[in-house]
Amino acid sequence: MCGIVGIFGHPEASRLAYLGLYALQHRGQESAGIVSADGQALARHSGMGHVADVFPKDALEKLPGPSAIGHVRYSTAGSSVSSNAQPFLLRHHRGPIAVAHNGNLVDASLARTALELEGAIFQTTTDTETILHLVARSRASDVVDAIVESLRQVRGAFSLLFLVPGRLVAVRDPLGFRPLSLGRIGGAWVVASETCAFDLLGAEHVRDLERGEVVVIDVAGVHSFRPFAVERAAPCAFEHVYFARPDSRLFGQSVQAVRQRLGEELFREHPAKADLVAPVPDSGVFAAMGYARASGIPFQMALVRNHYVGRTFIEPSQQIRNFGVRVKLNPVRDLLAGRRIVLLDDSIVRGTTSRKIVQLCREAGAREVHVRISSPPTIGPCHYGIDTPTREELIASKQSVEEIRAFVGADSLAYLSVEGLLRAQGVSRDEVCTACWTDDQPVALPRAEAEQLGLFEKPRR
Repeated sequence: MCGIVGIFGHPEASRLAYLGLYALQHRGQESAGIVSADGQALARHSGMGHVADVFPKDALEKLPGPSAIGHVRYSTAGSSVSSNAQPFLLRHHRGPIAVAHNGNLVDASLARTALELEGAIFQTTTDTETILHLVARSRASDVVDAIVESLRQVRGAFSLLFLVPGRLVAVRDPLGFRPLSLGRIGGAWVVASETCAFDLLGAEHVRDLERGEVVVIDVAGVHSFRPFAVERAAPCAFEHVYFARPDSRLFGQSVQAVRQRLGEELFREHPAKADLVAPVPDSGVFAAMGYARASGIPFQMALVRNHYVGRTFIEPSQQIRNFGVRVKLNPVRDLLAGRRIVLLDDSIVRGTTSRKIVQLCREAGAREVHVRISSPPTIGPCHYGIDTPTREELIASKQSVEEIRAFVGADSLAYLSVEGLLRAQGVSRDEVCTACWTDDQPVALPRAEAEQLGLFEKPRR
C-alpha cells in the first residue's frame, strides 16, 4: 500500500521524483523519501508526513544527480516510525544501494529470524530490509544478479526499485500483485506505481512491466529479462475497486472505466427504486456514475468531502455526534430531504463508518437509504500489501448481509458478486487476486492468520 517512482537520465531527477510522489500521495501518507545518485555517491532525504511536509525548499538541492527513486509509505509491515521511512540506503561490499518497495512479503518474519540467527542486525521493522540483507550476503559479483538471487528466496508481493551508481533496477514479482509502469520523458526514463505520475511529469506511458520482469536502466538504455519461474497471474483486483487513482491506467485498463462497469454490474444484480444515486466520495464516485447510467436514476453529489482533513485532528471536548465522519463528509440537505437514495461505496470494512454515514443521510432528511457496495463482502485480511484489519475485525467475516444491513441502519444492502466484479474487470478467477473476498490465497501463507501490521512486533490490540 505504497507508491514508488524512479527517474533515470534527467538532470533534475530528484525534482521529478518529488513531483511523481505528489501524484502518488494517495498510496501512502505516513512518510516520504527520495534517494538520488550522482556518480558513485548516493544521497537520501526522508521524513514522516506528506510529501509537501517532508521536503522543504532546500531539501532537493541536497539530492543532486541524474537518477533518483522515491517512496510514499502506508505501513503494512512494520510500524509507522521514521526509521521505517523509505527508500532505504546502505553500503555493502559492492557499494551503495537504495531500495523502495510496494507490496508485502508473506514469509519475511521467517527470513528475518534466520538472518538474525546468522548474525544479521536489523535497523527497521519492515519486510523490505530483509531483501537488503539477502542482497548484501549474496556472493554474486554483480548487484543485479544479487538482487535476483535474493528475490528468489522470498515469497509475496513486491514491486521494487533499486538504485545503484549508474543503474536503476525495477522488479515486479512473478504473480504481479502490485502495479509498475515504464515511461519516458525526453531522453530520460521514468518508472512509477501508477500512470497518473506520468501525466503530472509530462511523460509518455511506454508500457507496464510484466509480472516476473526485471528491468535494468543504464546509459545504454532499457534491458529486460525474466529470471523467475512462471506462476499464475494475481494482480490485485482491489486496486481497481478502491486503491488506484481513477485517472490512472492499471494492469492495462482505465481505472475509472472499470469502476463505472462495476457500478453497472451492481445495478444489474441489485436494482433499487430511488430518486437519486449518491456516492461516498471519493472512491465511490465512478461506480455510482455507472450505477446511475445503468439505472437511469439521477446521479448527485449529495455528500461533500473536506479534502483538507489530515490523518489526525483534535476533537472538541463537548461530544458531537459522529464527529469523526462529520469532519470529513457533510450531506447536502437540499438533495437528500424527502428522497429515496442509493448510497454507493466501494467496500464495508468494520461497518462503523458506513453506519455513521447512513445516520448523516437520515439526519439530512433522506426518506430511504439503500446501500450498494461495488465489491464483494471483505471476509479476510490482505497479506499482499493492502492495509486491512484482522479477520476478527472485518464485519463480513462474522455477520450475514442482513445482519450488516441492520447494523449500518440501511433500508437495504447489497454487494457486487465476485462474478460481477470479474465481468466488470474482464478477467477470470485465475487472472487476478481475490483473496480478501474469497480466501483463495495465491501464495501459501506461513501460518493461517499472519498479522498484517507490526509484522515483527507484538500484535497491537
